Amino acid sequence: MTEYRPGGRRRIDRVLAPGYLDGIDVLDLDEVRVRRAEADQEEVDLSYARRLLQGRIDILRAEQQRRSGEGSDAPVLGNRTDEAIAETLKRILGGEKRTDRGLGRHLAATPSRVGEHRREAERAVSDVSVSDLDMPDAELESAIRQLIDIESRTSASRRAVQQVVDTLTAEVARRYQLDQVSLADRF
Repeated sequence: MTEYRPGGRRRIDRVLAPGYLDGIDVLDLDEVRVRRAEADQEEVDLSYARRLLQGRIDILRAEQQRRSGEGSDAPVLGNRTDEAIAETLKRILGGEKRTDRGLGRHLAATPSRVGEHRREAERAVSDVSVSDLDMPDAELESAIRQLIDIESRTSASRRAVQQVVDTLTAEVARRYQLDQVSLADRF
């Protein structure tokens, strides 16, 4: 579950708690930076979970298109070599331009605890039944809808965390502009 839960103990619950940004203008600069780093890491983890979901959605949509005759003529299943499967996945996951990208932020950190508190996304992506491309059309459509729902909620949480990151970054910038940060604090 990637949504905020009041009173929860996860990092997302702290970062999105209503009081997380209260009084940031009077907090010690180190505390503002700690909070910004915590929110940054949450955004990285949400972005990673979101991309896992998008990849699975792309694979299932490609199968759906193939079945309807809209996709590639090459079958996704069957007696195919590892190289042919890798080429198909490369085409599906990297070949076309996405229209559902986020804000295009550069994320320098590595995902940290995706498995720990992104259980819903991880469970959905690792669900073997969702990986079975032999499933009937109705089940395929249902699996796509389920993944889109989870991805949508993950994206909403990510946008909320990005707002927290932006607020904390603006506070650090404000202090620099007002020259409230000593030279020793800058490095």
